[in-house]
Amino acid sequence: MADNPLILAIETSSRVGSVALATGERLCAESAFSGTMKHSAEIFPSIVALMDRFGRKPHEIEHIYVSIGPGSFTGLRIATTIAKALHLAQGAKIVPVGTLDVIAANVTDYIKQNEAATSSHRRHRRVSVDRVATILDAKRGQFYIAVYQRGGHEQPETSDVVFRKILPDSLMTASQFVDRFAGGKQPVWLLGDGLLYQKDTFNADGVHFLDDKYWSPHAGKVHLLGWQKASAGQFADPITLEPAYLRRPDVTVKPR
Repeated sequence: MADNPLILAIETSSRVGSVALATGERLCAESAFSGTMKHSAEIFPSIVALMDRFGRKPHEIEHIYVSIGPGSFTGLRIATTIAKALHLAQGAKIVPVGTLDVIAANVTDYIKQNEAATSSHRRHRRVSVDRVATILDAKRGQFYIAVYQRGGHEQPETSDVVFRKILPDSLMTASQFVDRFAGGKQPVWLLGDGLLYQKDTFNADGVHFLDDKYWSPHAGKVHLLGWQKASAGQFADPITLEPAYLRRPDVTVKPR
């Protein structure tokens, strides 16, 4: 693998999409779409604008990292279609990244900002965030949920924050989640766009919520997680690549 491949990262699994451009580990820039559900209309103009900004051309893209789901059926299909097209056109390598993992990556930003504020202001209270759950609305009263526990091989010298996944991507109701994870000795912190209209359904002892600015997935985090997988040689087979729906989309056949 080239040391600094040109990388396109795409996040279209949630309400507000974004794209990012990177060279190897270094994130060049991220561009969010102008509003909700603008994936189809704005993804190509956003990619072109990013490429032009850095004087690069689409044929130079060597890797493409996509948020693979669960999430918006249409959004996920857009991302995987672009990834496959780039592979067929120029051999770009594909790395799929779980959407719930992308959201969970926002927690490291919160922890670092909180710890920095604690160090600079004595009156700032340090908040311990050791268990988190990412929440996306799956409709029909259900949610896509994953749970993460802080721990593992953290390296203080690099300020890396490590979380391990203790509940894989699951489809469940709010009450099922609360029964399993609320009220224990360890608080659980929630984030994710699934809380936008359903936050109150998760209210329970021991359940806390991160600020809503941390709830949405971002293409910059797709790049962050995608680069880790690419560095380990974990590329997808473009032939078998499919979105991680967890639940198949509804199909309505109109009567003739």
